[in-house]
Amino acid sequence: MPAPWLKAVPAGVELTVLVQPRASRTKVVGEHDGQLKIQLAAPPVDGEANAALVEFIAKTLGVPRRQVTLVAGDTSRRKRLKVQGVDAAAVEAVISGGP
Repeated sequence: MPAPWLKAVPAGVELTVLVQPRASRTKVVGEHDGQLKIQLAAPPVDGEANAALVEFIAKTLGVPRRQVTLVAGDTSRRKRLKVQGVDAAAVEAVISGGP
């Protein structure tokens, strides 16, 4: 069964993320209320946290930054990201630390 924070969409996947800015370092913490919780070292000012989130997801999934788009939650801690060119199973394996 796919993770509740992960949804397959045409040409990619959509991730529902809960962000915790100003953490000591940027990392995936796990699942929280059906969302993927990510701690970001960046502060939530001038879009820095959003940029750091996009960069982190792209790096983690091994895709170019241009394939990661912030769809919703620009000023919220709850965000939706679309990642193009990846499939749900691969994303879940990478994020969950699977094979």
